[in-house]
Amino acid sequence: MKYSATSGIQHEEPLLFEHAHKAAESISLPGVAGNVPAALETFARKAPAGIPGLSEPEAVRHFVRLSQWNHGIETGFYPLGSCTMKYNPRVNEQVVRLPGLAHVHPDQPEESVQGVLALLYELQTWLGEISGLPHVTLQPAAGAHGELTGMMMIRAYHDSRNDTKRRKVLVPDSAHGTNPASAVLAGMHTVEIKSGANGRIDPDVLRANLDDETAALMLTNPNTTGMFESDIADICRLVHEAGGLVYGDGANLNALVGIARPGDMGIDCLHINVHKTFATPHGGGGPGAGPVAVNDTLSPFLPVPRIEQARDSYNIVKTDDSSIGPVFGSIGQTGVLLRAAAYIAAFGREHLHKIAEDAVLNANYVRVRLTDAYHVPFPGLCKHECLLTDEIQNKHGVKTLDIAKRLIDLGFHPMTVYFPLIVHGAMLIEPTETESKNTLDTFCDAMLEIAKQCETGDTEAIHDAPMMPIRRRLDETQAARKPVLVWHDDD
Repeated sequence: MKYSATSGIQHEEPLLFEHAHKAAESISLPGVAGNVPAALETFARKAPAGIPGLSEPEAVRHFVRLSQWNHGIETGFYPLGSCTMKYNPRVNEQVVRLPGLAHVHPDQPEESVQGVLALLYELQTWLGEISGLPHVTLQPAAGAHGELTGMMMIRAYHDSRNDTKRRKVLVPDSAHGTNPASAVLAGMHTVEIKSGANGRIDPDVLRANLDDETAALMLTNPNTTGMFESDIADICRLVHEAGGLVYGDGANLNALVGIARPGDMGIDCLHINVHKTFATPHGGGGPGAGPVAVNDTLSPFLPVPRIEQARDSYNIVKTDDSSIGPVFGSIGQTGVLLRAAAYIAAFGREHLHKIAEDAVLNANYVRVRLTDAYHVPFPGLCKHECLLTDEIQNKHGVKTLDIAKRLIDLGFHPMTVYFPLIVHGAMLIEPTETESKNTLDTFCDAMLEIAKQCETGDTEAIHDAPMMPIRRRLDETQAARKPVLVWHDDD
């Protein structure tokens, strides 16, 4: 079935190879002149590349049609809890396209990129002030990469003190899933800490798990239930008294920025998802950047290369005997970092707190509007995201997944579902600071409509959803167990 450009109906779009002509390829690749060197023979293609025979307009139209199926932050509300999908102001895009910024190369001589180095050094300084941890590396390319970098520094710190038995990392059960993976990749092993009834770390449970093998506690604050760890000062004190360090997962820094600093709470090391807290939504796997900020204790172990200021110029320090070494191929994801710098500069020191204030206000507004229709597992003020469950709707045979699918038909990208894992039927909603009250009201009205349909028993549309998109509800179990990943030409 072909796509109709005039009907407004999205018909099935063939795969690129199914859409292609059987005629000769549209792209002609020249052969290799002369003999192929023996060292390259292994890599020589034994059969034609099989590039689809499409003209440029046909190829472009195919991919544009596919892109029109997608929901993005530019097309609608994107309330993914934990992921922080906020609108990225277009001025940020203009900044990274300025001459001298758009096409810089990691291997350019330092004297030719002094402007870029000055901007990145300024961003380092800003992130140090915002976090309360003055020493910063911009290298990590994502939050999980920042976690790994931080844990490598913590391990190097203990090893420098000949305290090599410290390999145990305590991880709350409310942590992001990458936390234990990052610790293991850094050569540690993890022990899970059960959350209390209020969704927070219980200091007594923490104390019982601390010993002379504890290397660190990895925590997210606010945590993935949207709640602030109100005992954070005592938590950090207990870990320090046991000889360990505190790693802060800064993925939720947008709830604190300009208001409170993790370093002042006692945290030793923090990664900052600048693609979340300071724009550049990261759906589809990238791009991202996860700078790491540390205190004086860990500063000797920061990765190289790093930027340093020398009077009126900037140098790239490439070696340091105490450093854990490079963790990225260059200074960092420059495009993402410059977008973050533009976002911070737009607010300035005087207004940066509005990010956190508006993010927290929006989340609590959604929570209050929905609190009578949906179960709230941890009552009270939340921070940047609110957590609901399907407990009420489940009594009518409707589960979290059904609610999420129905939201698609009502014009919204679903919230994060079934996370955090410690809450059954979780629905984690993060409106961010960039959404208006009108948008939040429209979303809440849709959620209330679904709740009303459950209450009255009118659940057919919910169980059949989604009906509107090109793709109906899939059998997700079979999709996971028997995925079809390769196209085969039946001819």
